Amino acid sequence: MDNGASSYRRFLDGDDYGMEELIRDYKDGLVLYLNSYLNDFSVAEDCVQDTFITLAIKKPKYRGESSFKTWLYTIGRNTALYYMRKHKNDSAVLIDECEKLAAEADLERDYLKEEQKITVRRAIRRLKREYQQVVYLTYFEGFSYAEAAKIMKKSRKQIENLLYNAKKSLKSELEKEGFNYEEL
Repeated sequence: MDNGASSYRRFLDGDDYGMEELIRDYKDGLVLYLNSYLNDFSVAEDCVQDTFITLAIKKPKYRGESSFKTWLYTIGRNTALYYMRKHKNDSAVLIDECEKLAAEADLERDYLKEEQKITVRRAIRRLKREYQQVVYLTYFEGFSYAEAAKIMKKSRKQIENLLYNAKKSLKSELEKEGFNYEEL
């Protein structure tokens, strides 16, 4: 039983600290994943909050068929899908997040690194939604192909194909912006 599962079990047994541990351990990664799905950081935060509220109130049963993290991210994805269906006719204004510039000795180098990150994030946001998700889950969150497949409700082979196509598309998007690979 992984750490998240034991924390959840303790919460179900009446230890509120178990839920605090879950929120502390999984909140940030889940927000970033849902943001890649929703393209709105504040909505992603709301969906994460709703995900943890679902755990606290409905107390769904964790059967251990996958890792706890995979199970939790699946609940988060379903929460985001519900939000998207509910608000599909709402018009949303996307606001780019401002990057914080470090006030250190070599500001120019730091600025260029931040620009590269922005370029990569911007290129990822231009990919198809499924490509964004698979890249985020496998590279940023470290999920295995099998876990990503379970979260996205795809087969492992579909995840491999999505990732292959996502990398090709991302390379193409980065080349359009004149991205320099040698400096990574």
